[in-house]
Amino acid sequence: MIVAQQNDSFIMINQHDHAKVSGLLAENWRDDYFFGVERKLDVIFAIYEHDRGWIDLDKNPLLNKRTQIPFSFIDYPLAPKIAHYKKGIDEVEFKNKYAALLCSLHYGSFLQHSDDQYSQNFYKQEVQRQQTLLKMLNIIGIIQKEKQLQYHLDMLKFCDNLSLYICLNKPGVDKSKEHPFYRNGFSQRFHFANNQRIDAHWKDEETVSLSVSPHAKEVEVLLPYKEVEKKHILEFGLSKAFHNAPHSTRKVKFI
Repeated sequence: MIVAQQNDSFIMINQHDHAKVSGLLAENWRDDYFFGVERKLDVIFAIYEHDRGWIDLDKNPLLNKRTQIPFSFIDYPLAPKIAHYKKGIDEVEFKNKYAALLCSLHYGSFLQHSDDQYSQNFYKQEVQRQQTLLKMLNIIGIIQKEKQLQYHLDMLKFCDNLSLYICLNKPGVDKSKEHPFYRNGFSQRFHFANNQRIDAHWKDEETVSLSVSPHAKEVEVLLPYKEVEKKHILEFGLSKAFHNAPHSTRKVKFI
């Protein structure tokens, strides 16, 4: 779950809904910017499905009783989170090996340097998965394919971050008040942007402007979310308050 706190409520966004926005951003990537375009369908599938491990977890969000804030993808209890990371990658692998390799590399990078046992076990298992898939896909030792794989992983991370940008920030927010993750732009570097950081800012409440856009045209997305009142959580509990909250949609155009 993606959680953004307001004064009297929480904006709550299902991870898989956010991933669909990521996928749409990837789908509109310019072909002449798409290094290894022959893998385009595989990459787009990976980006659409990269958070599918959260589908079951997000059906019943959990409240952090210490902070009285719903657990988000950042602080969710480690054991079930990691178990569902693996479940999601397994499901992707069943349908698309190259997409699974990208998802495994993506999630492995989150936990590579964690020192707890859950993270270390997950990382070791994913490294084994990666080695198996790299051999199966005939990528090891072929420099062109290795470079394409890194580019596609950067695409996944960029589209993931760009979608999170509109989830974690209040629409129209001033650059100085953005979520700290994104005040200095996105860390992924691409040749079409001269290997410089791409920066985003809200032009208005429905428009995000990119310093350099990878898209062939303006891209409009619809982001489903729920606004859950804090008083309803106190009265009914998080699960009931979340399920009873009305569905809303945030419309954003990237230019």
